[in-house]
Amino acid sequence: MPGPKAVRGRRRVHRAWFVAAVTFVTILGAAAFRTLPGLMFDPLNEEFGWSRGTVGAAVSVNLALYGLTAPFAAALMDRFGIRRVVAAALTMIALGSGLTVWMTAPWQLLLCWGLLVGLGTGSMALAFAATVTNRWFAERRGLVTGILTAASASGQLIFLPVLSWIVTRHDWRPAAVTVALAALAVVPFVWLLLRDHPADVGLRPYGAEEFVPRPAPVQGAASRAVKVLSSAARTGPFWLLAGSFAICGASTNGLIQTHFVPAAHDHGMPVTAAASLLAVIGVFDVIGTVASGWFTDRFEARRLLAVYYALRGVSLLFLPMLMAPNVHPPMLFFIVFYGLDWVATVPPTIALCREHYGEDSAIVFGWVLASHQIGAAVVAFAGGVARDVFGSYDVVWIASGALCAAAALMVLVIRRRPAGVPALA
Repeated sequence: MPGPKAVRGRRRVHRAWFVAAVTFVTILGAAAFRTLPGLMFDPLNEEFGWSRGTVGAAVSVNLALYGLTAPFAAALMDRFGIRRVVAAALTMIALGSGLTVWMTAPWQLLLCWGLLVGLGTGSMALAFAATVTNRWFAERRGLVTGILTAASASGQLIFLPVLSWIVTRHDWRPAAVTVALAALAVVPFVWLLLRDHPADVGLRPYGAEEFVPRPAPVQGAASRAVKVLSSAARTGPFWLLAGSFAICGASTNGLIQTHFVPAAHDHGMPVTAAASLLAVIGVFDVIGTVASGWFTDRFEARRLLAVYYALRGVSLLFLPMLMAPNVHPPMLFFIVFYGLDWVATVPPTIALCREHYGEDSAIVFGWVLASHQIGAAVVAFAGGVARDVFGSYDVVWIASGALCAAAALMVLVIRRRPAGVPALA
């Protein structure tokens, strides 16, 4: 039987779209909080004498925890509800960012930005988007996934010009305080507007034929996350998805997001100009990721992934030839092209998790996302070390391009689940 508001919900915009909008804004803001370390390489080097490898290590811890927290956060959302987990995560981000203004040693950067901000942002990672999509939508899941994924990447990039302006004009500490205050400002909106399940307001999920009662809280969130990993790890698709997504993270968050600004600055480009280019990536990422979600509803996900990885790899091979003191048309072409492909990989990856792992797909994707961030963490650290050793980032661009070609081959190996065979749970 439909809930009391199910019939009325058909006559107006479904509440699921408002929940998706709140989720979009929350992910947009949360992702923006992770942009600051990429702008702090030079200021921290000038003030404390910390090398790029040292700062890169803190970014590496942040990226790794961002991924490793995701599957546990998805399980915690099943246990305690989405609102409580997200509100607590935002508070943790504010604490970590705010405390950095008093740091004087590298371990404090590792603690504040690596540990606290990493755990907080990881709790609102793309597993959060997958959880909301699975609960509130029975139709248009690919499109909604694309929209929420765009929020994750665009938030990291669109706010870069603002934070770079603050760092350039007022030093890095006011930028850290800005991030802390912004995180706290989002908490009331999450608490007042976000709802955990359609049944909480008497609605069916969008596009569902029947009313879906809210499931009972799942006990043992941590053990469930580990059990899901243990089960998924016995299957081939999991390792192929995890390996290819690790390369995705290495070639985006770990490479471009972390090292593009300092690399461009090495060639004489002003920091604000380089940060603005990353913002342009964020703008086109919205188009590319939403389009990818639309494609995922209509085309085979693994073939889409192969095309995305192959095109990304080719573009990275050309990047060393495009670096210059000024922004020129070939660089703009790269930025637009790369932006369209930035996280277009996420909707088909979530679709493949859903196809193979059913009700556990959000947690499985959380583990796949963990591999994404581990790949990002490795390159965030290795890229800084390579710059210290070789004096340029050229070898990192080329190696990442080759890895993308390997990722394209990996996803093509994933077999389609035969019709009539139930997904693993």
